[in-house]
Amino acid sequence: MSNMIRVGMADYKLCRPPQRISTLGLGSCLGVVLYDQRTKICGLAHVMMPDSTSIRKNTNRMKFVDTCLNDMLEELLKNGARKDNIIAKIAGGAQMFMSHNAHNILNIGQQNTEAVHRLLEEWKIPVIAEDVGNNYGRTIEFDPTTGELLIRSIGIGDTVI
Repeated sequence: MSNMIRVGMADYKLCRPPQRISTLGLGSCLGVVLYDQRTKICGLAHVMMPDSTSIRKNTNRMKFVDTCLNDMLEELLKNGARKDNIIAKIAGGAQMFMSHNAHNILNIGQQNTEAVHRLLEEWKIPVIAEDVGNNYGRTIEFDPTTGELLIRSIGIGDTVI
């Protein structure tokens, strides 16, 4: 298991084969993989909130979709990735607590998913696969050798996208 890189909440890390990369406990948080299909370098971010501009005294850029993904993309490019070779896979973004409010402004999972889609569309990075929403948590593991994202969900089983 020494080939496994672990990404904590509100963080990101880069990975190259033969290593793999994973993050645990995605509820409303979103796991975002940016992967250069040619060089096989990837980054995995575990983001918690959609937008850093909505928080005043933000001390951790890695909590937020906008700042975390920007930093991760910059580091990928510095390490040899080419933007036009990068694809994305995402998982998580669950609504962990159901509400009777149809307009549920507290659905952070959906807001995170929408924020990632907006940002990657702006960057012209395609999201080629996703497992998002619903009301259960996920643990994910990405293998840059194969490009496969394994998603484990208790009570749901394993899925590969």
